[in-house]
Amino acid sequence: MKGKGAQYNPSNPFAELQLGNYHDEGIDEYTMEETPKTSIFYESPKNVLSKNSSPDLPFSYSVNPYQGCEHGCVYCYARNSHTYWGFSAGLDFESKIIVKPDVGKTLDKQLSHPGWKVQPIMLSGNTDCYQPVERKLRLTRSILEVMLKYRNPVSVITKNVLILRDLDLIQELARLQLIHVYFSITTLDESLRSKLEPRTATSQRKLEAIQTLSQAGVPVGVMAAPIIPSLNQHEIPIILEAAASNGAISAGYTVVRLNGQIKEIFEDWVEKSYPDRADKVINQIKELHHGKLNDTNWGERMKGSGNIALMIDQLFQHASRKYFGDKKMPPYNLEIFRKGGSYNLFEA
Repeated sequence: MKGKGAQYNPSNPFAELQLGNYHDEGIDEYTMEETPKTSIFYESPKNVLSKNSSPDLPFSYSVNPYQGCEHGCVYCYARNSHTYWGFSAGLDFESKIIVKPDVGKTLDKQLSHPGWKVQPIMLSGNTDCYQPVERKLRLTRSILEVMLKYRNPVSVITKNVLILRDLDLIQELARLQLIHVYFSITTLDESLRSKLEPRTATSQRKLEAIQTLSQAGVPVGVMAAPIIPSLNQHEIPIILEAAASNGAISAGYTVVRLNGQIKEIFEDWVEKSYPDRADKVINQIKELHHGKLNDTNWGERMKGSGNIALMIDQLFQHASRKYFGDKKMPPYNLEIFRKGGSYNLFEA
């Protein structure tokens, strides 16, 4: 199914009733829409800052203007969260997008609260803030405007070159040492990318965006993620080399983990997309996570364990030293936060 990562809608584990097509021959289909169009749903939460206590994550807070993601990355860990809305983790995740139209206004109120203590906020920690619907709704831009107003640090990660539309805000945030930008590059193989994450920008366009941001004075890094054994682990050195040559100054990686219903969605995808090595891919992912497709242990779930995880880490560390040396992201400036959003007469 072109343009889609998941190839069907699995049952929602929280729903008592399921919608489907049923044939006299006994052959059932999971959904009435084989190629569903994108639908938008709205919510207006009173709190748009999500807090986490995971020791695996560098930030305590994140803000997500969207739930669900048109990019359609088949491995996306956020797919499971869609079931809490009554949707499927499969095609629904890619086509039924929940948006927060007042996210900028709500964030403004939260940062102006006397109890807020300045600290970096992740944008986004769940789904891509620069997915296609952002071109029209501009919710991510409203968030960046609030960050600049209060001079609160922000870290952005994306797979979409739409971020360049907001270069004016990003460049000013960079001038004040208030932003880090990361591009997620899973593969340089366009055949693999078009199947694995069908509506993301091509790797070449991502590399060009890294160069544009870097030349504009924005600190940019690359995330080689997720690493999937027998599909893209061999690309770690060339991804890091390409990113570094285009101006990236930092690199990181995570390994794939198939939590919840992503397990069956990914297994269905790999059997259809790469039948010649499907069993090998699945078995090697299990080797990363103590014989399972997912690991919930802090410290291991993002990097894996065992011989394959060690090989991946050594390959990454060698490439990182070779292409990045001692380069790293500059520290955030936490000294210029505007309490209440108020300007200081002596500010630059």
